[in-house]
Amino acid sequence: QALAVVSPVAGTTTDPVRKAMELAPAGPVLVVDTPGIDDEGDVGQLRVQRALRALDEADVAVLVVDAARGLTPFDAQLLEAFRERVVPHVLAWNKADVAEAPEGAGLVLGREVRVSALTGEGVHQLKELLAAMVAGAGEGGLGADGPGAAAGLASANPLVADLLSPGDVVVLVIPLDSAAPKGRLILPQQQVMRDALEAGAFPCATGVEGLPALLDMLPRPPRLVVTDSQVFGAVAAAVPTDVPLTSFSILMARYKGDLPAQLAAVRALEALSDDSTVLIAEGCTHHRQCNDIGTVKLPEWIRQISGANPQFAFTSGREFSDDLSPYAAVVHCGGCMLNRQEMQSRLRRAVAQGVPATNYGMVIAHANGILPRALAPLGVAAS
Repeated sequence: QALAVVSPVAGTTTDPVRKAMELAPAGPVLVVDTPGIDDEGDVGQLRVQRALRALDEADVAVLVVDAARGLTPFDAQLLEAFRERVVPHVLAWNKADVAEAPEGAGLVLGREVRVSALTGEGVHQLKELLAAMVAGAGEGGLGADGPGAAAGLASANPLVADLLSPGDVVVLVIPLDSAAPKGRLILPQQQVMRDALEAGAFPCATGVEGLPALLDMLPRPPRLVVTDSQVFGAVAAAVPTDVPLTSFSILMARYKGDLPAQLAAVRALEALSDDSTVLIAEGCTHHRQCNDIGTVKLPEWIRQISGANPQFAFTSGREFSDDLSPYAAVVHCGGCMLNRQEMQSRLRRAVAQGVPATNYGMVIAHANGILPRALAPLGVAAS
């Protein structure tokens, strides 16, 4: 398909080109074609940065090499970047119709295929290889350097199914306030509902106002209540203390991150001062409203936790700083619009720079004094 302008002139591709498609047996995938890594000059360096940034979200990388030219120093840099990020990868020798792959190149990666973008030779084999890599990674399949190396490709962390048994009732509290998307549920709510159904449980949904009536109608207490974090306080007051309670955001923190590390990070907010700066990061972009959670509510909760008046910086979408040193802490959204690989990349960046990183739900639960209760269903002690 003609998706982007191409030409023989180097540097024509300036930004990553994205194409969603189905790749059996992996299912839906997003193919990202990056700008050339070997561009020169100031603009070329920006293209290189964008190409490398795409690796933060990559579950599998394909290095396309001109077989007539062979591996270049830039290719070697990319291979090292794959290994540093533990990204499973495959080498595609292009122009197989006119050139042979160099001898011994298979020792570099162990996974390679000869292809021709012109004739289509080897393209089916490449797709089969990629699909097998995606399907096998979630089952401890081979990654970049052997068994288990592809763990980041498919999350081994459960969402909610491991907390439920067939026949359990799980109540989902979904407020329909002014910030809720019209005509649909947000992704974490959909994912939790689907995961509960796959566990054989019975998900029931309600708004905050209908929660007491729904609880009274149930013949027995629900196995679990999962709420939107913004209404944690009201829901905690309505749900009996012997009924397990958590939030969509905290489930996402476990699903895509390191829950104990994020617990330690939320405790670190208590030590903030007026001179501290906190980065509040969102993985998606949306229209800011007068009582926006990221720019209005969270700063108030963080001031409440710290007893101080720190400064705040904000990012959204794919923008996330490489240098986190100006910040005393990072508070990230649940990351529903980011795959686990990209979320893990952001969290690793914070850890490497010694910056505590937690998420919205953890902060809100702590501010409401119910963090121990919200973590208890997940088997994590908040002390």
